[in-house]
Amino acid sequence: MKLTTCLHQFFGNYLPHIKGVSRHTIKAYRDAFTLFIPFAANRLKIKTGSLMLDHLTPDMVLAFLVDLEQKRQNAPVTRNHRLAAIKSLAKMIRFMHPEKRDVVEKILAIPQKRYQRKLIGFLYPDEIFKVMQSVDLNQKEGFRDYCLLVLLYDSGARATEIATLNLDYFNSEQRTLAILGKGNRFRQITLMPETSTLVKNYIDKYRKKSKPACRHRLFINQRGKELTRHGIYRACKKYLTVALPPKRLKTLSPVHSFRHSCAVNMLTSGCSLSDIRIHLGHEDLQATMVYLQLDLTHRRKIQKKFIEFNRSVLIDHPEIEALFNTQNKDEIMAWLDSL
Repeated sequence: MKLTTCLHQFFGNYLPHIKGVSRHTIKAYRDAFTLFIPFAANRLKIKTGSLMLDHLTPDMVLAFLVDLEQKRQNAPVTRNHRLAAIKSLAKMIRFMHPEKRDVVEKILAIPQKRYQRKLIGFLYPDEIFKVMQSVDLNQKEGFRDYCLLVLLYDSGARATEIATLNLDYFNSEQRTLAILGKGNRFRQITLMPETSTLVKNYIDKYRKKSKPACRHRLFINQRGKELTRHGIYRACKKYLTVALPPKRLKTLSPVHSFRHSCAVNMLTSGCSLSDIRIHLGHEDLQATMVYLQLDLTHRRKIQKKFIEFNRSVLIDHPEIEALFNTQNKDEIMAWLDSL
């Protein structure tokens, strides 16, 4: 059986219909095989169309992984992603072609390569305020960007999850937001009152008119199309660069720093690991356990700063007060005191 035929089954039927993976996973796996297929054909000195299923061996996969690291200078984490794609194909072969089980099991036994994980790059409460303060609310996209940053911090959502938010995912009365996460799984979270108010005001007053194909999306770019994850990345990087020194930026991932900050905030507020896992959409609790690397004394300092931030700095933010344009001063002050 030709390997190309097997790949057609893999991408045409197995991934989208049998496993039901997201289009992002399909694209990631596609990228892996656009590298693997030419490598295997070149190694065997044959055309790509002549590759057979028998050519998919543990030795071939290991040689490919070595090539990724040595010639393409890929990091171990990228190597592991490519291996995961090949292992997924191996699982389909085991399922559809049980006679190949022996070879497939050897491929599945190839271990992931260990690597040195970076420290968690989260933002301190005073840094969060500096980033928020760097948004020019007088600019055309100022309110949208401010709302975006606050929502990232409160929800802990990934860039792709924010980009794919629909208007009907947000319930202003219940202050809830439905998020479509990895594996096409929905989770529902409760937003802080101020975040819910910001999102509602953005939708009612500041959301740009969208093109028909994107009318259901929450965040719209300047061209009337949906704001992509790359657009969210650029916006976060823009304001982080303005607010923080270059040395600090080296330890931060522009979008994920807000996600980590949300987790740290929940941890210092006394939330359980299970609550944090559900809020962030982690499939495995082990992914949430990484936040326990912070020492207790450090967490207490962060909590103290966070409390001070809520009680003093945010209350004195004149731009936000002006944005809501509430006529009753007593009501707006009561709202600000509740932040």
